[in-house]
Amino acid sequence: MFDILSLLQCFLPQINATTMKQLNQIILAMLAMSGRVTMLGISRWTGSGGSYRTMLRFFHTVIPWATLFWLFFRKHLFRANEVYLLAGDEVVVSKSGKKTYGLDRFFSSLVSKPISGLSFFTLSLVSVEQRHSFPIQIEQVIKNDIEKSSVSPRPEIKAKEKRGRGRPKGSKNKNKTEVILTSELLRIKKMINELVKLVANFIPLTYLVLDGHFGNNNALQMARQVNLHIISKLRHDSALYIPYQNPDPNHRSRRKYGDKLDWRNISDEYLRQSSIEEDIQTDSYQATLLHKEFAQSLNVVILVKTNLKTNARSHVILFSSDLKLSSEKIIDYYKLRFQIEFNFRDAKQFWGLEDFMNIGQTAVTNAANLAFFMVNLSHHLLADFRILNPDSGIIDLKAHYRGFRYVHEILKMLPEIPEPILLTRIFAKLTSLGRIHHVSTGVESS
Repeated sequence: MFDILSLLQCFLPQINATTMKQLNQIILAMLAMSGRVTMLGISRWTGSGGSYRTMLRFFHTVIPWATLFWLFFRKHLFRANEVYLLAGDEVVVSKSGKKTYGLDRFFSSLVSKPISGLSFFTLSLVSVEQRHSFPIQIEQVIKNDIEKSSVSPRPEIKAKEKRGRGRPKGSKNKNKTEVILTSELLRIKKMINELVKLVANFIPLTYLVLDGHFGNNNALQMARQVNLHIISKLRHDSALYIPYQNPDPNHRSRRKYGDKLDWRNISDEYLRQSSIEEDIQTDSYQATLLHKEFAQSLNVVILVKTNLKTNARSHVILFSSDLKLSSEKIIDYYKLRFQIEFNFRDAKQFWGLEDFMNIGQTAVTNAANLAFFMVNLSHHLLADFRILNPDSGIIDLKAHYRGFRYVHEILKMLPEIPEPILLTRIFAKLTSLGRIHHVSTGVESS
């Protein structure tokens, strides 16, 4: 059985020995347990010294989770000479009741409507080579009064007074690099700055990958303020313009915007790649374009998909603030953003992100961070587990630990230890219960 406590030694002296011992017991219980992952559920699967009161003490202890995430990643998950992206996304978990800290109505993409629950924003390091996401910092989203009031119906908009043609006298151009960041962007900026202090040039971070919700100038400026380039998605109906090219190179023109880009009729000079798969033709175009709401030129990649049977067409517009980034990397990096969704799935399905019943601020913070920490820990354990069991997943890993726990409890009841061959078969049989994939132990479990 894996020695979990040795993996946690890198946390010293950030947490004391008592907290580390409690965390070790909780991890072993979560790996072996079935049912809902709550404090009571965990206490039922811990050994001696893991009572419900111990769970209460642990979940009400202030723990520097951001530091622990980084220490564990640096010690056990980091691989030199790999490219890492910084990806961010928000996860909403449904919760009932009235007293849970941060409880509010948040939009859930799973049901496509606001639900009562909690929201957490997660920053993850995504390995381009491994194509896997590692949660590195989690912060609960707490709505302020302005955000709560924004849900209410909009007041009637009064008709603006008509003005004459032309630009008003005395008006000046706005500096679009000077933006007022929303509370959401300020929170993300604060998280990135804290992460940069922890990383301290250990990993060179260049790109921040966000979903289409952040495809705007404010998010771009926030990314540039923390010395990162953003990769995101624009609205499908975004008005993009080709930079104006003066036909007379000797004549200077103040004109900035050229023709508006029509995604249905893009010039072949911008075509970068074309492929056909199962009657679907995919064309990728890349160009440096202008958007009137953005302060700078954008490196835009437009993916156009055409059904060759029906001639139906659709498109997606990706962009980056790095004008030198190739279209292949923009597409690939944005695809990798979805790896963070698998972290959310595992945290909810296996590690209690949907199950916890804590209501206090510290307890909620610990429960959410513990769920995401288990995502990273299980990835490390699976890397060793898959050496002999290459197709195994988290269900197989949990079945393995649960079988060891059953064997351990049975051996305590026996007057003497069975013969090694019989003991090996018992281990093989019990650790195979509940598995999806076959066990590669070299011993028949029957």
